[in-house]
Amino acid sequence: MTDGRHACYAPDGRAAAEAEFTARNPAYLTTPAVDELRAADYARLDRLGHVYLDYTGGGLYAEGQVRRHHDLLAENVFGNPHSQNPTSLAMTHLVEQARAYVLAFFNADPDEYTVVFTANASGALKLVGESYPFTPGSRYALAYDNHNSVNGIREFARARGATVRYLPVELPDLRLPESKVLAALDDARPGAHHLFAYPAQSNFSGVQHPLAWVEAAHARGWDVLLDCAAFAPTNRLDLRQVQPDFVPLSFYKIFGYPTGVGALLARRSTLAKLRRPWFAGGTITIASVQGDGWHSLIPGEAGFEDGTVNYLNLPAVEIGLRHVAALGIDAIHARVAALTAWLLDAMSGLRHANGAPVVQIYGPVEPVARGGTIAFTVRDPGGVDFDFRRVEAAAAERKISLRTGCFCNPGDGEVAHHVQPQEMAHFFDGPAPGSFYEFYDLLHTATGKTPSTIRVSLGIASNFADVYRFMAFLATFRDRRAAELPWAAAPTLEAVLQRDAA
Repeated sequence: MTDGRHACYAPDGRAAAEAEFTARNPAYLTTPAVDELRAADYARLDRLGHVYLDYTGGGLYAEGQVRRHHDLLAENVFGNPHSQNPTSLAMTHLVEQARAYVLAFFNADPDEYTVVFTANASGALKLVGESYPFTPGSRYALAYDNHNSVNGIREFARARGATVRYLPVELPDLRLPESKVLAALDDARPGAHHLFAYPAQSNFSGVQHPLAWVEAAHARGWDVLLDCAAFAPTNRLDLRQVQPDFVPLSFYKIFGYPTGVGALLARRSTLAKLRRPWFAGGTITIASVQGDGWHSLIPGEAGFEDGTVNYLNLPAVEIGLRHVAALGIDAIHARVAALTAWLLDAMSGLRHANGAPVVQIYGPVEPVARGGTIAFTVRDPGGVDFDFRRVEAAAAERKISLRTGCFCNPGDGEVAHHVQPQEMAHFFDGPAPGSFYEFYDLLHTATGKTPSTIRVSLGIASNFADVYRFMAFLATFRDRRAAELPWAAAPTLEAVLQRDAA
């Protein structure tokens, strides 16, 4: 790697940098199918000049996925499932075929697991939270490093008298100390239901927490919710090797299309423990208005799929998973790992003329037990952070898509930016800030801290040209002062609409 104080990442230097990269990562060259796919099914990226670095926010769809789904719908007649007419039966067959393929993709034993289709991972998590049999003797243990949809389950737990315990992450890598995890798991009353929730991969820092904790929790009498929304797109999840009780997923994060479809992969034995607080169409055997009663939540997935599933989109789930399987999840993982390692090295090495780092990375700077998600801020030679909104706007001008904010993971963000409990508690004592931007500006004014982060993430169609162009962008901040790009006001809706219409 060229010394970060002198590297300019000029366009004419990319070929040499890529040659050095591939020499260090020869396995990258063994997956030409991914490059061929980038040139064909994701050609719009290069045709339109986009650098897409927001795969943790949402995957990109291949053009072939959309064509195959369109052709399936155009050439057939499908109706609402759960009837015996021909169009309904045809659709029911495809829904169940998609369900079976989801299990096969994750190597889940159909006798052990079932698939509950939901709107997204958050919908899957709400099903668990509202139905889990929390009691005053129960424990809900969860990591600081969790998505807000996992944090939200604490409200169901507390409402039923359960004890909620957060497990803090530690700097600099934002990992969970195993000793504290095991100590928390040892603190469980026998005979009660206990739930342990953590992400296989952080959507904030990219940290991959040990999958071995699943069995450690089971051995201590806990059920385990393993959030795999950020993990599954670029890592193999084998549910015969690791057997959590609940796995929430959003399919668009894996292969981009369709949106609006997720799943809860659930162990049948644990799913049977859940007690739903209501019933809906299709979830029970019989209900009566005049009799003022209902009977029998339908066993398995049917008891949790409220109303009509998103049936016309479910065949696209199988199409998307087959698309990933054809490339090979291990090949995708290897490429993302290699590109992430290069990017971490380049970002860590980028320096101002005075030797100060241009980038502050939050999370591991070494490519060990981490995924292709990198959280960071951009700093000037004096160590002052550039306004994240200005950085995002500057990236947008270059057609670079990245993400800023807290990524619905406040625990990691608070620790990363050294925000103290009393500083956060202040915002819950009085009137609520009108928006995240207002909260951000109030906290920055009061403390000087910058509780917002920039995030880039790699995925199925990422290549070396993407990461090189991104580094060329970061290099433009070298030796600039944050005061040159002052704190920006949040854009108004009118301004956004005008910009998009231009």
